[in-house]
Amino acid sequence: MNAPMNSQISKPKISQAGAPAQASMPAIPAKLSLVVIGNGMAAMRTVEELLKLAPDLYGITVFGAEPHGNYNRILLSPMLAGDKQVDDIMLHTREWYSGNGIMLHAGDPIEYIDRKRRFVRSRNGVEAYYDRLLIATGSTPFIIPVQGHKLPGVIGFRDIQDVETMLHAARDKRHAVVIGGGLLGLEAANGLQRQGMEVTVVHKGAHLMDRQLDQSAAILLKKALEAKGLRFLLETDTSALIGKDHVTAVAFKDGSAIPADLVVMTAGVRPNIQLAQQAGLHCERAIVVDDTLQTYDPRIYAVGECVQHRKATFGLVAPIWDQARVCGAHLANAGHRRYVQQATATKLKVTGVDLYSAGDFIGGAGSEDLILRDPRRGIYKRLVLKEDRLIGAVLYGDVKDGPFYFDLIQRGADVGAMRHRLLFGRALCEQAAA
Repeated sequence: MNAPMNSQISKPKISQAGAPAQASMPAIPAKLSLVVIGNGMAAMRTVEELLKLAPDLYGITVFGAEPHGNYNRILLSPMLAGDKQVDDIMLHTREWYSGNGIMLHAGDPIEYIDRKRRFVRSRNGVEAYYDRLLIATGSTPFIIPVQGHKLPGVIGFRDIQDVETMLHAARDKRHAVVIGGGLLGLEAANGLQRQGMEVTVVHKGAHLMDRQLDQSAAILLKKALEAKGLRFLLETDTSALIGKDHVTAVAFKDGSAIPADLVVMTAGVRPNIQLAQQAGLHCERAIVVDDTLQTYDPRIYAVGECVQHRKATFGLVAPIWDQARVCGAHLANAGHRRYVQQATATKLKVTGVDLYSAGDFIGGAGSEDLILRDPRRGIYKRLVLKEDRLIGAVLYGDVKDGPFYFDLIQRGADVGAMRHRLLFGRALCEQAAA
């Protein structure tokens, strides 16, 4: 799948304004053309990696759906809570693009890819030819397709416009319902509550943050958030959103209902692959790429939440940064790197509560748990061991030893000798080993 870039590749002719060259002067070869579809964190991190290695190799054109430069989506939650403003979360200003010779088409997404003639066309009719194409279309919120899901007042939590919609609603609306009790849902709930709304979180699962926490830690978190005024409905299925010109209530399958002036869907995301599918690229759950982040078309690469690598898809920043580093190197013709999936750790602060999880924190046959509970201090630790190896960890309230446990998990270190001290962290373990 990984075809080398060379001078034998024929390029479509692109008309360029300028004075004609004198006949006696040799032709100056134009730069290769890189077109980037998507202006988010994955795309621009890849461009940064490329510019480090080969700043003059390409003329770069970027098309983004949003009318902004690249910004840090992780900081949308502090923006909703009122701790950040739009300018605070920008990663690349328009001056950065122009300073690096990048043509940015903000607010003008690509709608068509012609792989045979190697050009793309945007919603506004702008066409750009490419020698290499980078797709970083990210993901879109999953809007549960129940009755009323298209009513005004029903939104996802994905971009600056969503935050502005929520802030506007908080000015004169009272009841907010967040559907989905994962990290994003809890952050949305916290932000809306801080803006003065009464917030109910509806979650289909038995406990909050199923992917990051075990049940014991999730119970502690729920109690802490209830003490702050949030309300939770667990193991609850939404059946319909009620309203005529605007959402007014959420109905559930058990026949109950609660008022809602705003409904925020945070029940997962879906890789945004429609454009790639229309272009005939091989897709399964997402755009399938190899270890170089190349698609089945050797001229086209993809990174971020829109890709599928060895059956896995991605949502955390750490693996996407690794993808960007590998993809940038291959685009720069320094293609000795390969993307290898690594174990990931999640460090979170949910409404002031510190959480950390890594590895297989559920365990199974042949595993054992080491557990520490300190209700008075609000601390919970669960370490999962198998054959004297640490395979997973969940920390609540005290997360300072998270990186220590994560290192043990990654190395597959034998922890048999420190087993009885392991719950008490790095300092005691290293002191005993000295």
